[in-house]
Amino acid sequence: MSEWFRLTGDGRITLTLHIQPGAKKTEFAGLHGDALKIRLAAPPVDGKANEALVRFLADVLDLPKSAVILKSGQTSRRKVLEVTGSDSARISALSGI
Repeated sequence: MSEWFRLTGDGRITLTLHIQPGAKKTEFAGLHGDALKIRLAAPPVDGKANEALVRFLADVLDLPKSAVILKSGQTSRRKVLEVTGSDSARISALSGI
């Protein structure tokens, strides 16, 4: 198991992410310390980057947006999200490692 995601006791998965808003395109960018780095095309203004992040992860994991919750880091590049309805193998494949 990787450091950037953890299984909780109730079947949820916690993701630790490093976000780079304002990028040319939205994509995974590998590991950044103990976090998975994601480049977002959305600007860090009025919560647009947070909305884009939730939408991006929900789309990639083929989940409804309600299954991806931003737990902490609303105004930080380092964010913690909680995902329900996915498995660890699918989450692990996100980083390409």
